[in-house]
Amino acid sequence: MQGGLPLQGRVALVTGSSSGIGAAIAVELGRQGADVCVNYHSEKDQAEEIASQIRATGRRAIVVGGDVATSSDVQAMVDATVQQLGGLDILVNNAGIEHSAPFLEFTERQWDLDIGVNLKGVFLCSQAAARQMVQQGRGGRIINISSVHEDLPFPGYTAYVATKGGVRMLTRNLALELAPHRINVVGVAPGAIATPINQATLEDPEKIAALNRQIPLGRIGTGDDVAQVAAFLASDAASYITATTVFVDGGLMHQALPL
Repeated sequence: MQGGLPLQGRVALVTGSSSGIGAAIAVELGRQGADVCVNYHSEKDQAEEIASQIRATGRRAIVVGGDVATSSDVQAMVDATVQQLGGLDILVNNAGIEHSAPFLEFTERQWDLDIGVNLKGVFLCSQAAARQMVQQGRGGRIINISSVHEDLPFPGYTAYVATKGGVRMLTRNLALELAPHRINVVGVAPGAIATPINQATLEDPEKIAALNRQIPLGRIGTGDDVAQVAAFLASDAASYITATTVFVDGGLMHQALPL
């Protein structure tokens, strides 16, 4: 740590950070001293707004578009981060999508899209970032935003749960391979979080009440709940944490099921 802030002097790349959990993480990393590359796929204006919020904390921020499932785009966003911000110390693999359909009706196209962004994207971004971190020789952090559904089944979301289960094991395997380079790899698994992807639920009082009843702490989480954990894991205070998943779910993973 330099200059009093936990992440002072660090450079972070957060994928899919134009909205939702990714946006909250990008802003929190800035608050804690990091310069941040805000990656977006289609929401450039929103990404620019997030970058403005980061700059308001006194940190540098750039905005780079790109598809995490396309290797050339991934390399371009890593290169832009290094060239414009001076290096890369923290990667947060946040970009994700989900499609819902009964298993018997789930399409190959839906499967390929979910696998491409949620699993292949984590592989491509982690590899490009880790190569840069190894070249720099000062270690680094890779934080993979997973889900409680890396463990919990979620009927109707077959591809989504398959990707999150894959991210769980990818996190553990990369952590072991990259440990000699002082690169920590950790998963963060949110539970029910209030984000734009859950807008329909958030606008339905009955659904919110039902969801809150399933969560032992009695409330839906916020993007900041996840962002603060991610920022901690990116800091020196978490230097002995790797090859595991931290659940940010209000106890949802261990709820008491009604008899």
